[in-house]
Amino acid sequence: MQKVIRIFPVLGILIAVNCFYSCGIFNSKKDQSEHQNGIVLEEFVYKTADFPQSHSATLLELEDGELLCAFFGGTRERDPDVEIRLSRKNPDGTWTAPVSIADGVQSEGDRLPTWNPVLYQNSEGKIMLFYKVGPSPSEWWGMMKTSTDGGHTWSQAKRLRDNVIGPVKNKPIEIGNGIILSGSSTEDNGWQVHIERSTDGGETWDLIGPINDAEEMGAIQPTLLKHSDGRIQMLCRTRTEIEHIAQSWSNDGGLTWSEMSVTDLPNNNSGIDAVTLKDGRQLIVYNHSTRKQPGMGHKGRGVLNVSISQDGKNWEAALVLDYLDESGKQFSYPAVIQTSDGLVHIAYTWHRKRIKHVVIDPEKLKTYPIQNGKWPADRIPLITSIEQ
Repeated sequence: MQKVIRIFPVLGILIAVNCFYSCGIFNSKKDQSEHQNGIVLEEFVYKTADFPQSHSATLLELEDGELLCAFFGGTRERDPDVEIRLSRKNPDGTWTAPVSIADGVQSEGDRLPTWNPVLYQNSEGKIMLFYKVGPSPSEWWGMMKTSTDGGHTWSQAKRLRDNVIGPVKNKPIEIGNGIILSGSSTEDNGWQVHIERSTDGGETWDLIGPINDAEEMGAIQPTLLKHSDGRIQMLCRTRTEIEHIAQSWSNDGGLTWSEMSVTDLPNNNSGIDAVTLKDGRQLIVYNHSTRKQPGMGHKGRGVLNVSISQDGKNWEAALVLDYLDESGKQFSYPAVIQTSDGLVHIAYTWHRKRIKHVVIDPEKLKTYPIQNGKWPADRIPLITSIEQ
């Protein structure tokens, strides 16, 4: 992999030092390798494609160990040529070229953009592709396709019933007895989160919620975590004025939820994802920033982080996946899973141009306390590497 090392101009360094120390997100000149503990692999899912932009990845491990990565790609988000694309990781470690597996072509001939795919495989082995179609997030509706051959071929698209959107960005979880919980949200009447619950392998869904009051706590795009005591934790993206990741808890299998509250982790009004590890720890991937912090790239998306928690409440800094203090640049919308070999796979948007894939060994992560919501001051490298 070719790497180009970019060093900040002297003036830029002085400005960045001042503002980043004040925000609690800057570091010292420690060796780059010290900040990469646990990273096994960094690569792009693709380097060239016949569409200029891509966004909102989702990952799925198949029973044979193959990895699928889907995302939406086209001219630009909201453009009618945006389709759901799929790449497959071959046994030799290479990725297949992205292919279109769903579009927004309507029966009357109109064409609408597609959004936010989510891959999920139920206990019977059926793969479900959930995605959205519509002119905007406030007007879209849920769609689904299925595959019984590992994602090589797909069924005809099916529109989900009214008010059921499907998992809006992040993967569903199964909590036992065949119960599947899917975190979803709507934006047409304020930002509201709800749960879609299935007891028949994802064939039908019951709607629970909304969980939050959109006026008091506007939140969307929940990700779900399972705790050893049976509780389920929901973490959500929030509106800019809230500036923190929100949370809610369920003690009864997702039927009822606590009042939504803020965590200590910052949120820049951008997507997050999290996963419960096999050892019981919780891992979250997110932008540890806010939109109000200067010098953090596009809308605070110039840094992408990994944090770990034993209890879902007290988080420790683990990794900075990507960092670039440059206007217009961004790393965003992560998806994270743990595969059967124990490794953690993360896919995310790289400057809207590509999808990046990072593999982590969670046993090798070194973590550092996050105090008062501030990233440890010496845990971001001064020199950043940009893979080309």
